[in-house]
Amino acid sequence: MTVEVLVEKKKLAKPPLEIYHLGDRVLRQPAKRVAKVDAEIKQLIREMLQTMYSADGIGLAAPQVAVHKQLIVVDVKPDEAATPPLILINPTITKTSADIVVTQEGCLSIPNIYLDVKRPQAIEVSYKDENGRPQKLAATGLLACCIQHEIDHLNGVLFVDRVENTLLLNQELAKHGFSTRAVQPVA
Repeated sequence: MTVEVLVEKKKLAKPPLEIYHLGDRVLRQPAKRVAKVDAEIKQLIREMLQTMYSADGIGLAAPQVAVHKQLIVVDVKPDEAATPPLILINPTITKTSADIVVTQEGCLSIPNIYLDVKRPQAIEVSYKDENGRPQKLAATGLLACCIQHEIDHLNGVLFVDRVENTLLLNQELAKHGFSTRAVQPVA
C-alpha cells in the first residue's frame, strides 16, 4: 500500500464521512465504475478508511457514505497496525467456490444487528488497487465474506436482503428501530 492513502488505524472523534443507514435511498443506488484513480479518489480512500476505523468496521463501500463509485476498503485485521487494508476499485468476483458457508454478518449501515448469511467460502476477485494497477486476489473465510458483502453494497444490496430467517430478521429490525419494508430480498 502506498504512503499516499495510508492512515492510522484509530478512532477519530469526528470521522470525515457520514455512514448512511438502512432505509436511506443512497444505499440502494448502484455505484458507477471509477474511470481513473486520481487525487480525489485517493482522498476518498483515506476518508473512507478513517471513517471505517472510527466506526469499528472491517469493511466500507463508497455507497455507504453516499458516494456512488465502485470503491471498497477492507481490513479484517484492524488491530494489527502492520497489516495494510485492502483497497478495491471496480472489483469484480471472477470465481466462487461451490462450498457455501453460513457466517454471522453485521453492517455499519445497520448497526447492532448480526444475522446468518450464506455465501461462497472462497472467491477470486479482480480489481484496481489504490494506484490504478490491475490486481487479482484469492480470498477465503472472513476476507472472502467481507469482500462479497462490500461488493453487494456497490449493487445496492444489503446483507439483510440475503438473510433467510425472516422471523429473526424482522424481530431484530424492529428491536433496533428499522423498517422491515427497507429489506429487498434477493432471489
